[in-house]
Amino acid sequence: MLSASDVQPEAASGNLEHGALAALLSAVAAEGYRFITPTPLTHKRVIARQPTRGAGNLRDIFGWSLPFDEAVLSPQLLAALRASGCLLQRGGLLASAVRISTLGEDAFLHSAYPTVEDDAVFFGPDTYRFARFIAQEIDARARRSAAAAHTGRARVLDVGCGSGAGGIVAARRLARHGVAADLVMNDINSRALHFTAANAAVAGVPITLAQGDALQSVEGGFDLIISNPPYMADPRGRAYRDGGAGLGRALSVRIAAESLARLAPQGQLLLYTGVAMVDGADPFLREVEPLLRAARCEWTYAEIDPDVFGEELDAPPYDRVDRIAAVGLVATRTGVR
Repeated sequence: MLSASDVQPEAASGNLEHGALAALLSAVAAEGYRFITPTPLTHKRVIARQPTRGAGNLRDIFGWSLPFDEAVLSPQLLAALRASGCLLQRGGLLASAVRISTLGEDAFLHSAYPTVEDDAVFFGPDTYRFARFIAQEIDARARRSAAAAHTGRARVLDVGCGSGAGGIVAARRLARHGVAADLVMNDINSRALHFTAANAAVAGVPITLAQGDALQSVEGGFDLIISNPPYMADPRGRAYRDGGAGLGRALSVRIAAESLARLAPQGQLLLYTGVAMVDGADPFLREVEPLLRAARCEWTYAEIDPDVFGEELDAPPYDRVDRIAAVGLVATRTGVR
């Protein structure tokens, strides 16, 4: 595993050195910047209203990913964007290779629109739902029983962390209940870890980075494991989007299985994912129920949003499913194996 200070610049990702990225994020946030990132389809519709419009402010540049004239940015922000390796030429104009979204008190760097690269780092409505799910479940556990809640310190793992939003939200929420998080951020994508390192540095949340394939990249048990894995079937196999076989559920099932085996006593898994419902049935729940029984876990499971990515139902392989639902699995290890 690597600490944030051990991560080296990734030449293939535009020399995204996380210190320069953090400086850019801090500079933009200091301007009072706010932007809630929509779905890619909504983004496409909004910018299609004025297809030739250039950026006139920070939201246009770092939110809507519009091209801009050099005069739109202050010299300080332009220098920070250039130093981060994220300043692009777009025709006769400039553009940012990163977007910045806000969630609560924090701002997060991630990939610019459109997210077409194989190593793109996605942030959108699922991220907001995931963050809310984490906060609600940590609060609920603290309310149920102080004895059952984490006390003192908790070893926390964010599997497939992307921008790092989930782990940062978890660390902040645990701190509200007097728990310090030893937070490990995992992703197979080096670009994601560069963004995570910058985002965590600006948020003031200490982290350890672990690059690799899910729990194969870390050792030991965890008091809390959170994950929002990709859950779509992506023909291009892009890491940020492709959830594998079974209409995109295979990765979520694997992460659930690996996580349940690594929970400390009274440890908890918070898994947010999407499920393609077929003929009124939930195939993801059918696959994870035996895993939960074998792990001797208490668990709850609920649909957080019954219908997401409806536009995918027009084409294979989703032209045979009822709907795609966002779901939340909460599993707590209570038994002795």
